[in-house]
Amino acid sequence: MGGPGGPQGGGGGAPTMSPMEREKVFQWIAELVNPETRENSLLELSKKREVVPDLAPMLWNSFGTIAALVQEIIHIYPAINPPSLTAHQSNRVCNALALLQCVASHPETRSFFLQANIPLYLYPFLHTVSKTRPFEYLRLTSLGVIGALVKTDEQEVINFLLTTEIIPLCLRIMESGSELSKTVATFILQKILLDDTGLAYICQTYERFSHVAMILGKMVISLAKEQSSRLLKHVVRCYLRLSDNARAKEALRQCLPDQLRDNTFSNCLKEDRSTQHWLRSLHKNLAEDPQEGILFSPQQAGQVPASS
Repeated sequence: MGGPGGPQGGGGGAPTMSPMEREKVFQWIAELVNPETRENSLLELSKKREVVPDLAPMLWNSFGTIAALVQEIIHIYPAINPPSLTAHQSNRVCNALALLQCVASHPETRSFFLQANIPLYLYPFLHTVSKTRPFEYLRLTSLGVIGALVKTDEQEVINFLLTTEIIPLCLRIMESGSELSKTVATFILQKILLDDTGLAYICQTYERFSHVAMILGKMVISLAKEQSSRLLKHVVRCYLRLSDNARAKEALRQCLPDQLRDNTFSNCLKEDRSTQHWLRSLHKNLAEDPQEGILFSPQQAGQVPASS
C-alpha cells in the first residue's frame, strides 16, 4: 500500500495497512460527521492514530471532519462551569482531542491547524481548576495537543502561541496541577523559552519574567518535599535558558532558590546526567562576572510582580 512516507504518529516502523483496514479507516472518518455514529468512530480512530501514518491529512481533507471534532469540544463547554463533567464526557472529548493532536503533529496539516486557530478552542479546558479525574484527564490531554505543537520546534508554532494566553495558563497549571500536568506544562514553557523569540518575549518586561521566576521558584520548593526527577529536569532547563538572557541572569543571581545551589536534589539527580550537566551550566552562567547595565530589581524578581 502507498503509505507512509511522512513522519506521523508512531514514527518509523509503523506497520503497513491492508486495503481492507484502510477502507475501514475511511469509513470511520466518514462516520464522524454523523452525530449518531460519531462516538464509536472517535474511539476507533483514536486507537488507530499511531498506526495510520497519514491519518492527519486524511482527517483534514475529509469533508466536515474537523468541524465535527471542534463541535465535540464546544459541546462540553457547558459542563465546565459549574463543573459537572462526567467520565464518559471526558473520555469522548479526549478521543476527539487525540485526533486533533495527530493533526497538530503532522507537517502537512500543522500550519492549517494554526491558521484555523484550533488551539484556542482548548484554552477553556486549561482554565479549569477542578481536581476530579475527568477534568484532570481533559487538562492533560489538552496540554498534550499544545505539547505536540511545540515538540516540532517550528518558529511558526512559537509565534502563534505568543499571541495567545498559553504562558499564564501553563504557569497556573505548573503551580497547582497534578505532577503529570505540571510536567507537560513546564515542557511547553521550556520549548517556548528555547526559542529566541520566546526567550525575548518572556524577558521583555519585569512583570513577565517575575511571574515565570516566581512559579519556577515555588516549584523548586515543592519539589524539595516531593521529588520528581522528570519534573525537575524541565524546571532546571527553564532556569538555564533564562540565564542566557543578560537581564534575567542578573536577576537569577539574586532569586535562584537555595535548593538549586546546595545538595537538596543530589539523590534525585544521581542517575540523571543531562540534568546534572544543565545545573552545572546554570551555576557557571550565574558565577560569571556580572554584566553592566541592569535590570529588573533583582532582589524582588521571582517574588512579587511589579505593580506597573
